[in-house]
Amino acid sequence: MSYRLTVVVPVYNEEDNLLRVEQVFKDYFKIATVPTQVLFVNDGSKDKSQQLIEQICNRSEGFKYISFAQNCGLSAAIKAGFDYTTTPLVGYIDSDLQTTPEDFNTLIPFIGEYDLVTGHRADRKDSFVKNMSSTIANNIRRAFTHDGMDDTGCPLKIIKTEYAQRIPMFRGLHRFLPAMIMLQNGKTIQVPIRHFPRVAGTANFGVWNRLLGPLMDCFAYLWMKKKYINYTVAKKSYE
Repeated sequence: MSYRLTVVVPVYNEEDNLLRVEQVFKDYFKIATVPTQVLFVNDGSKDKSQQLIEQICNRSEGFKYISFAQNCGLSAAIKAGFDYTTTPLVGYIDSDLQTTPEDFNTLIPFIGEYDLVTGHRADRKDSFVKNMSSTIANNIRRAFTHDGMDDTGCPLKIIKTEYAQRIPMFRGLHRFLPAMIMLQNGKTIQVPIRHFPRVAGTANFGVWNRLLGPLMDCFAYLWMKKKYINYTVAKKSYE
């Protein structure tokens, strides 16, 4: 099959969710508006995640994986997924499935005009503390980046692969994907999507990750923005 969209699924100790991920995506493949495959990125899991990932990839078409030698963090997993993507479009979803692959069909119509389309969880099904810390973090980030995004941490995105692969590696990049596309003079848009409670596994991020961590990352982003190199090739002598 000639795939057009690769969905990156970062995995860190998600053995309780992976079989559900397999079934949900097998159902989604049947209704996807563009041919889609899944790329698991195992971020050094210490449970049975890798064993399950290999079983899924061996028995089900449309699944493949890469596995880190050790835990490197969510941003590294996402960046590696982008780097190993060979399709024109790359997506991203969390393995906890608090967002649904079905909503990629909601984002896809916008990817022609825009270079990044991100979901916006207008009705989040998280705890008060998690929602409040994320709201504060988003407000801080928006003040630094002026990216106009209300929910940049939403784990459901589609990006043109050529833009995604030019994003430089740094910790916390998953919070700045729209801003990093805008640094490349790309166009971004957010689209409302559905959100669901976590049904299995444990969240790997606490208040520090959602609030204090993003504040520190904002200063790193400002430095990067000042130093960022952007160019356009006018002519070339080969194809």
